[in-house]
Amino acid sequence: MKFKPLKDRVFVSYTEEVEKTAGGLYVPETAREKPQQGKVEAVGPEVKEVKVGDTVLFDKYSGSKVKVNDKEHLIIKEEDILGIVEE
Repeated sequence: MKFKPLKDRVFVSYTEEVEKTAGGLYVPETAREKPQQGKVEAVGPEVKEVKVGDTVLFDKYSGSKVKVNDKEHLIIKEEDILGIVEE
């Protein structure tokens, strides 16, 4: 299945990292405060600053989680993207 976002929405694939302390304890997602990272899979027609293939940072609680082809994705507004990761 393909997905095409509308207006200023961005379709992002991401993975939730499993984080451990130095002692080997797992840190629950709710205790993490850092931004999330993902790859732009599709953009709506009004999106101006990001393109398909960009790796972006976004706030932890932004967007709507959806499952497409058994994989977690986010649909977020372009304004919720904090920046593009350049390597």
